[in-house]
Amino acid sequence: MEQPEQRAEGAGPFTTRLTWRPPGGGTAVWESRPARRQGVIAVRAPGADTHHPTSADAVAVRRLRLLNAVAATAFVIGGALFALGAGVAQFGSGDATTCASIYFAGGLFFNTGGFVSLLQVVNAPRHVPGGEGRLVTLPWRWWSYEPTRIDWLSLFVLFAGTLVFGVNLLDSFLQGLSVQQVNRLIWVPDVIGCALFLISGHLGFSEICHGHRPCLRCRSLGWWIVAVNQFGSVLFMVSAIAAYTRPATDSLVNADIANWGTLLGAACFSVGGVLQLFERP
Repeated sequence: MEQPEQRAEGAGPFTTRLTWRPPGGGTAVWESRPARRQGVIAVRAPGADTHHPTSADAVAVRRLRLLNAVAATAFVIGGALFALGAGVAQFGSGDATTCASIYFAGGLFFNTGGFVSLLQVVNAPRHVPGGEGRLVTLPWRWWSYEPTRIDWLSLFVLFAGTLVFGVNLLDSFLQGLSVQQVNRLIWVPDVIGCALFLISGHLGFSEICHGHRPCLRCRSLGWWIVAVNQFGSVLFMVSAIAAYTRPATDSLVNADIANWGTLLGAACFSVGGVLQLFERP
């Protein structure tokens, strides 16, 4: 039996957009982000001029809306707490323990946002290549291992980054550390977490742009969410580099840059969370 014609696009080994001709005619277009975030797939009926979005079933829509709301709210609160902690550190309105406590609370919300975002990928409705152009809802799962999917890999790396940040935040409560211990236990996990955030953002851009080359899509809400969060990740990395403690002087490379980078980067994640609230089914 002849298979329906189909065309795959993506970044490297990852497929981010798939176009095919359903058995009944017309065309169907599945894109990774709209399918998992909004539960839609574009279908053009035979003889029609444009594609129209077709939604997943009611179960998938309710599921995606709930997960999206929880993840977005968690990033809004987590970013706000990180910004507050950086403000307390910069303007000297609290001691080190107070700052560490605020950061740790924010980190818990980042952990929640990262894991729920991964759940969005795990439980996203799936397409049937060569089918009629609809999304199929799978049974609920708490985990999956799908490294061949760019959306799963991006969100897994993001969640891993939030966990590494947790190590950094826990170690920041330790007292009496030497400069070498501070850099090894606090600074190194901070840099690793920032690097994972940047990798996750790059994969997010590749998913939206359907390739490794950067693209500008000002009319795409998803593109703006990824762009704002990636800018926040860059600021986090700048902050982490500035927070290195120099053994010769026992002081940070630049405390002001470290605090302001964290504050502005955290604000970006809060803004990204607000935007994400509108990217729902």
